[in-house]
Amino acid sequence: MPVDLAALALAFGKSLLFVLATLLPILNPAATAPIFLGLTEGASAATRALLARRIARNMFGLMAGSMLVGSYVLDFFGISLPIVRIGGGLIVAAAAWRLLTATQATMDSRTQLAEAFTPEQARRQAFYPLTFPISCGPGSITAAITVGVALHDAALVVSVVRMGGALSALLLIALILYLAFRYAQHLLRPLGEAGTVVFLRLSAFILLCVGVQIVWDGASELLRGLLVAPPAAPA
Repeated sequence: MPVDLAALALAFGKSLLFVLATLLPILNPAATAPIFLGLTEGASAATRALLARRIARNMFGLMAGSMLVGSYVLDFFGISLPIVRIGGGLIVAAAAWRLLTATQATMDSRTQLAEAFTPEQARRQAFYPLTFPISCGPGSITAAITVGVALHDAALVVSVVRMGGALSALLLIALILYLAFRYAQHLLRPLGEAGTVVFLRLSAFILLCVGVQIVWDGASELLRGLLVAPPAAPA
């Protein structure tokens, strides 16, 4: 059977736009850049550039893995998506609470720690919590798993082409994430020092609300499952 190159190119483009439209608003690098800035308070520009590269790379790997094999991994361990939402939401809320309740003393100690970052320490810090769950949380992972399932096709060639478009979209999102984190300080500079502090606090509060919302979504889905569960058969 001849391969329709035009149809494959259309499938590639559709999957690329589909993944961009689905995952970019959820990942939202512009919204998480202030959180990155707050968690790396006092770090040098070189350290932040290193972290931005690491986070973008980690995000791409985590999202690509979730998209390609995420559903199989959850099935293997018997973990449901609502449980993933609850666990990830708690981590997001905890990180946001630490940012929201940070005092000047904790800010000073964090600044000293950030200034003492070595490249090896930055590599270790880049995944948790900066990649997961701040930049790439349970909501985006769940969306990636759902997108991966939706892109499968009965024809292997079409599935491969669609996944190629999806991975290309993830590369574009990773580039946007890197640029947003790398130049976060420059983007917030017009606000001034006081305005930046206020903006970071508001961002932390919004992140806290997002974490609580993720937990609530997971818990609600579990409760709905219990309510609609069929009654046990009589012995």
